[in-house]
Amino acid sequence: MTPLVQAEQAVLGAVFLDPAQLDHLSPWLRPEHFSRPIHAALYAAMLKLHADGHPATTGTSGDPIPLSWVTDTVQEASTRTRGLTASYAHSLISACPRPDHAPVYGRMVLEGAIHRSVTQHAIRLHQAARADAVRGGVEETVRHAQVLSDVLADLAHRWGTEPRPVPSPEPVTSSARQPQAVDEQVLADEEFLLGCISARPQQLLDVVDWLHPGDFADSGHQQIYHALGALHHRGEPIDQLTVLWETQRRGALSDGTLIAERVLRICDPLSFSGVAEHFGEQVVQASLVRTAAAVARQVRALADDESLAPGQLIGYALHALGPLDEIRLRLQAALGNESAPPQTNSQPTASSPEVRAEAARSRSRPHATAVLAPATTAAPHAPVPYRSTRRSPS
Repeated sequence: MTPLVQAEQAVLGAVFLDPAQLDHLSPWLRPEHFSRPIHAALYAAMLKLHADGHPATTGTSGDPIPLSWVTDTVQEASTRTRGLTASYAHSLISACPRPDHAPVYGRMVLEGAIHRSVTQHAIRLHQAARADAVRGGVEETVRHAQVLSDVLADLAHRWGTEPRPVPSPEPVTSSARQPQAVDEQVLADEEFLLGCISARPQQLLDVVDWLHPGDFADSGHQQIYHALGALHHRGEPIDQLTVLWETQRRGALSDGTLIAERVLRICDPLSFSGVAEHFGEQVVQASLVRTAAAVARQVRALADDESLAPGQLIGYALHALGPLDEIRLRLQAALGNESAPPQTNSQPTASSPEVRAEAARSRSRPHATAVLAPATTAAPHAPVPYRSTRRSPS
């Protein structure tokens, strides 16, 4: 018998011995917090009799308990579950060490319920992410992520803490870090996107505000997108050779992430022609689903750690949801352009004489690594609701 089951038996036995303990338990302990259906039925019956004004619950602590308290509770609980006997109710009474410790036993039950609830919702998020990966959508993933965030906030209030994200000091377990299989269509969309930008570099302006290198599932594609962004940032021309040279400067060829032939093939202007914005949306959607699956595994690993106190578990889980909320915000910006930063005309264009002169001078001196401008992120505990508006690829 686990300590959790013993705690459930103890809190029920305490209420049988001292019904006045319901005044301390009923505001925050609910029947669904019990792991065993028979215990949930007994506690629900106690709450109902208490609400109906049963004589055992109207007195004060220390008053004689009517003999009908146990039998009426068992009779009411029998309407909710099967196999309940009066002898089991009496065994619960003997399982209670101290009736006045009922609130502490109730906290043990609530703590087990918090771990169990977080585990269940993490599993549902993972299943939704896998289903959306097959269907090619994100609606169910976003919905279950929102549900998990709301559940964590509700559990925090029930436990008496603030739903505040806290980074976990422990490293993520290997099971939560395991690599995910990437669909071939996702890799094809990434290649097509990079090819479209290479053929028409001005399309980079349509995606740079909300498409990040980390959205690409393939590490080689991440390096090519980094190279495209660095070239554009410096105002240098973009073609097959310049992208290849930039990837070499970034070490992507020497460490084996890319080979020259692959870079030249992806950046061939004759092989790809399309709207980069559409394929960028596909890449971000795939990134959201992929990240949701990883986050779900991480949250489940946290919930399986019984040594974590509920406040720690909730804080760590909310922090784990942060990257998913950030991608969700960028996806909304991609689909609706509501959160995307406005483009200004105060900077010289890539074809202006100032930029060309600066680019010429820059080739004679070393440069710091350029990064793409990050999109504005939302607070992890306040995710932005997803809007399912889609654009035509044309």
